[in-house]
Amino acid sequence: MNAFNKSDVHKRIHFAVMAIESGARKLGVSGQVMHDRLKAQDLIHNRLIAMYDDLHTQSLDWVAEDTITTLKNWEAGV
Repeated sequence: MNAFNKSDVHKRIHFAVMAIESGARKLGVSGQVMHDRLKAQDLIHNRLIAMYDDLHTQSLDWVAEDTITTLKNWEAGV
């Protein structure tokens, strides 16, 4: 993330936290559990943060659903 300025990093991290918490609520798990599952698949950095420019234009509900679907697919090896 060295290519981003401080403001960009803050926006991306804030977005990732919101996506993680929203996804966790939809799955009925804690934010920590969701974080750990996403981290195990390297989806926090490689999807939520790296794809911020595309994802943040969507609704939080859509991002949460997309994150859950992606997580389940990656966990299943799809």
